[in-house]
Amino acid sequence: MRNYENYALGKWKKGDGEGTPLYNAITAKEIGRASSKGLDFSEMMSYARKVGSPTLRKMTFQERGLMLKALALHLHSIKNKFYALSGETGATKIDSWIDIEGGIGNIFANASLRKNFPDLPYHVDGDMAPLSKNGTFIGHHIMMPREGVAIHINAFNFPIWGILEKIAVNLMAGVPAIVKPATITCFLTEMMVREIVDSKILPEGSLQLICGSARGIIDSVETGDIVTFTGSASTGMMLKSNPRLIEESVPFNMEADSLNCSVLGEDAVPGTAEFDIFIKEVQKEMTVKAGQKCTAVRRIIVPEKLVEDVQIALGKRLSKTTIGDPSVEGVRMGSLAGNEQKTEVTEKVKQLAKTQEIVYGSLEEFEVTGADKNKGAFISPILFLNDDPFNKTDCHNVEAFGPVSTIIPYKTIDEAIELARMGKGSLVCSIITNDMKIAEQFVLGAASMHGRILVLNEACAKESTGHGSPMPLLTHGGPGRAGGGEEMGGVRGIKHYLQRTAIQGHPTTITALTKQYQVGAEQNTEGSHVFRKHFEEIEIGDTVITDKHLVTLDNIEDFAELSGDKFYAHMDENSLEGTIFTERVAHGYFIMSKAAGLFVDPSKGPVLLNYGIDECRFTKPVYPGMTVGVRFTAKEKISQEKREEDDIAKGIVKFLVDVYDEEGETVMLSTILTMVRKLDQS
Repeated sequence: MRNYENYALGKWKKGDGEGTPLYNAITAKEIGRASSKGLDFSEMMSYARKVGSPTLRKMTFQERGLMLKALALHLHSIKNKFYALSGETGATKIDSWIDIEGGIGNIFANASLRKNFPDLPYHVDGDMAPLSKNGTFIGHHIMMPREGVAIHINAFNFPIWGILEKIAVNLMAGVPAIVKPATITCFLTEMMVREIVDSKILPEGSLQLICGSARGIIDSVETGDIVTFTGSASTGMMLKSNPRLIEESVPFNMEADSLNCSVLGEDAVPGTAEFDIFIKEVQKEMTVKAGQKCTAVRRIIVPEKLVEDVQIALGKRLSKTTIGDPSVEGVRMGSLAGNEQKTEVTEKVKQLAKTQEIVYGSLEEFEVTGADKNKGAFISPILFLNDDPFNKTDCHNVEAFGPVSTIIPYKTIDEAIELARMGKGSLVCSIITNDMKIAEQFVLGAASMHGRILVLNEACAKESTGHGSPMPLLTHGGPGRAGGGEEMGGVRGIKHYLQRTAIQGHPTTITALTKQYQVGAEQNTEGSHVFRKHFEEIEIGDTVITDKHLVTLDNIEDFAELSGDKFYAHMDENSLEGTIFTERVAHGYFIMSKAAGLFVDPSKGPVLLNYGIDECRFTKPVYPGMTVGVRFTAKEKISQEKREEDDIAKGIVKFLVDVYDEEGETVMLSTILTMVRKLDQS
């Protein structure tokens, strides 16, 4: 029998004592034990802060992103190891795919977000704030990695995804983590963490693992730490009320179970594609992971006139769901994670049955393929019908965390919205409709009580990730009963682990601190043209002051002919009455094009190409007879990695294009992105 270990202080450590027995969910056979007894949580947290944090904090976002990419590629290359063990948690291959490859996908997604951050250890957030009349005093925001540790306490249902989706975010931000999976399925998490540790891709101290109990860990948190929790609302509230969190101002992010709903639109009658999509989606959400998903559909809200149709159609689909050992061909639903969960779900089903009718399934009478249903943690899908949902309210308050759901009738969309809200906050709800007015009415009425809303119809069904799939670039979390927290969310999620600090000073000072040129800062006009410099040679603030160009009426007419843009303001002086223009005005895009002609050094050099234009604004009309010049300033540099061995080593340089007139006033302001060759081609 194996003793599953903890990874703490840079070593694998077996906990003291006999430990908690771990069981195969299919056979109920004991497969090992796990204990955290003897671990010093305070010491582990100190180790993360002193060993993991300094290394991660020194890395730039680009370096952290490439680190995550390497980790994702490594885990993907050995994913079959995880599949082999995942079945012992009761998961089918599809269930395992969500857990394993969904988790690895989160790592990939967060790695790609490096493109949204500077090539610095910290983030420069938002725009400059002008704080003075003459521009000599400005403000900005920087975001630094928190100098603490992220403590992730996770649920049993996704032992890989649940951890990877969290550490992907904190590692990208530059914060180390201690992860505590639910003990019942920790054997799968332990295998994954061993592979991560052995890969040596992550710096030492950036990841530690607790396989047994973590009782008391929050007692040791300090300012700068962050705690996240996924699990039952009752446990979450107990943890959230720890006075240490308040004393040290430690953020606590909670994602609890929720009574998610799926709503059938009034237009989605039998015979429509949307009706079939609805039945398929609800059946999937009831049976995938045996309903052990915090996003599963618990309440099926349907038009009153379609209740019987839904009940019959859904019952037929559920009857085709083969329950049993996931390793057996044809099995579509495995077991719950353990017999403890089976007992809990059974009790909740019995409670719900006091106020509503079971119309499909049974706690006793069901078949299991390839396993002993009396030993394994098996349960049949259970479908209830609630004929009076505004008075029989257990379905809005009691969650059976398994393949259990309730059909609930509604008379109007407003009534459907009210029923959806009676869940008191959820992670996700969905509405299946092809009527955009219904979709709009429902979404606007229900959005404040749900973390995510899926509007599903035939147009998106084939590519939709479904009701129950949170995506790494979108927020995962919800109000009220769902815990009130937010996870993932792309850049938003990473910023959760950063401390935003306002900085104030002269534009030159703020430029030095942000490594981004701020208008009004000192400019370096000496030396060679910036297009003659390699990426490493360009300094922020390097500026080219160009020659000036006299704008003529011929310029305007020639550009109109060439571009086809013969808008009246450029071509018809008699149509200007009532406009802001006093005479025919030059095209904004002509000014932009002419600016390029003024600042470009045409000879072949380190500049490879123009990569794009950001934030272009035309701030003042340019009339014939006016002159324009350009202040062309290196604004920001972002290094790029070589994708292939024979790639050109390069980086992106953002240049501020400030076009001004004879009075020195800006007429156009934009940022262009250029791809610039590096000196070092290794």
